[in-house]
Amino acid sequence: MSAPASSRPAALPRPSYAAVLRVPHARRTFAAALVARLSYGTVSLSVLLSVTRATGSYAVAGAVMGLFGAATVFLLPVRAALVDRYGPRRALVPMASVYGVLLCALAALTWRPGASAAAIGVAAALAGACAPPLGPTMRALWAELVADRRLLQRAYSLDGVAEELLFVTGPVLVGALLPYAPPAGGVLLSAVLNVAGTLVFMASPAVAGPRARAAAHRDRPRRRFAGGRGLPAPVVVAAAVGLVLSAVELLVMAFVTRHAYDDAVVPWMLAALSAGSALGGLLNGAVDWRAPARVRLPWCAAGLGGVVAAAGLAPGLVTLTAAMACAGVFIAPALTTAYLLADETAAAGHRTRAGAWVNTAVNAGSSSGAPLAGLLVGRLPLGMCFLLTGVVTAVAALGAVRRAAADGT
Repeated sequence: MSAPASSRPAALPRPSYAAVLRVPHARRTFAAALVARLSYGTVSLSVLLSVTRATGSYAVAGAVMGLFGAATVFLLPVRAALVDRYGPRRALVPMASVYGVLLCALAALTWRPGASAAAIGVAAALAGACAPPLGPTMRALWAELVADRRLLQRAYSLDGVAEELLFVTGPVLVGALLPYAPPAGGVLLSAVLNVAGTLVFMASPAVAGPRARAAAHRDRPRRRFAGGRGLPAPVVVAAAVGLVLSAVELLVMAFVTRHAYDDAVVPWMLAALSAGSALGGLLNGAVDWRAPARVRLPWCAAGLGGVVAAAGLAPGLVTLTAAMACAGVFIAPALTTAYLLADETAAAGHRTRAGAWVNTAVNAGSSSGAPLAGLLVGRLPLGMCFLLTGVVTAVAALGAVRRAAADGT
């Protein structure tokens, strides 16, 4: 995936977020990608509400969400590999079209009560399997559009913060739609956003057309993110961050319950985590780092782990909320740096799937964090649960340090 030579700017002396958006075709391409990615912020809640209404069963809704989520997350590297091999236009347009049709079918099935649970489950699983890898594709495209590595860091930070805001905005849009349409209307909205946004995204001059080099990519041996054995550092750290995020949500709820606070404070505490992450992402992108990504990554992971471990000592609500905000400051930088390192160490024809593996690791870690934290909460003091959760990222940081040493840093 490469932009025309004329759209590749020379190294910029003063990289900034404004400079990112001044890159030729960047604003149009990024805006279209965000519209398409907004569908991932609306679809989960819409599917959950529509399936619950159609079947009257939370168990069925949970199972359907599990099928949809598993197909979306764990097949993401496969779909990203198709983008790398055939180019975004040949891969993403069919994916988005089929995904949109399947979401429409799911909306039709759940529009009224009495739908078959089996049919709903099949439609949800198939839709998840076809979800276009828009985030990894956009990040790979940033690497092609931006020649200056310092500016690329700002592009990745901007992308990460924007993506986080999408997952806040999505449920709000669904809530605004509910007074005027059944929950299945949110599923239709998700289909429209994804298909329309993807088509505009593909129409951008920055997006390469069908790849004549597909055969060469097929014959090229695959390369690890970097030399050495074992899982690459970006994947390990991303999985740890996802696990910690999921675990912290449950631990915060347990803290509120044990201290007899009102449950209504939980969203505000988690909002502090998100606000800290957005701030950290913007600051990370604004700093002109001298250390390479593979050196910064362990520090981001260690910082997150240290703050989460210390959060277990919080005596009350205000202190824990402040700790969540401080923990959030390390989240976006850790993930942005993981994506940046994955791009730096991936072969040119494997950038999309490299980012997809990091994305998959985050989601895989997130799916396991809450269940593991739930087991700990029932057996250990809450402070110890926070400590052990923080240790997860400390171990990931140690692994990243060892990887950096193996790579000669």
